[in-house]
Amino acid sequence: MALIRIPTPLRSYTRNEAEVRVAGATVGEVLQNLERSYPGIGARLLDEKGAVRRYVNIFHNDEDIRFLKELATPVAEGDRITIVPAIAGG
Repeated sequence: MALIRIPTPLRSYTRNEAEVRVAGATVGEVLQNLERSYPGIGARLLDEKGAVRRYVNIFHNDEDIRFLKELATPVAEGDRITIVPAIAGG
């Protein structure tokens, strides 16, 4: 199982848990299983086509999945997935 770090704005979906463990062979499967375990969080992470939303960054063991295989990035037992909402401002 992967350890997923949940940002503060999304913790209401995970019963205020900062970290949750979710199974999956790829980042995409992990996120699908995260939605199954914590309904509603998936729509905040993925768009209608199943792609990661523009304002969400997802890291696999400290590397942005956009520079890996995106949602097809393989996940091994004990890997860390970190969800980071993009911050904008001026």
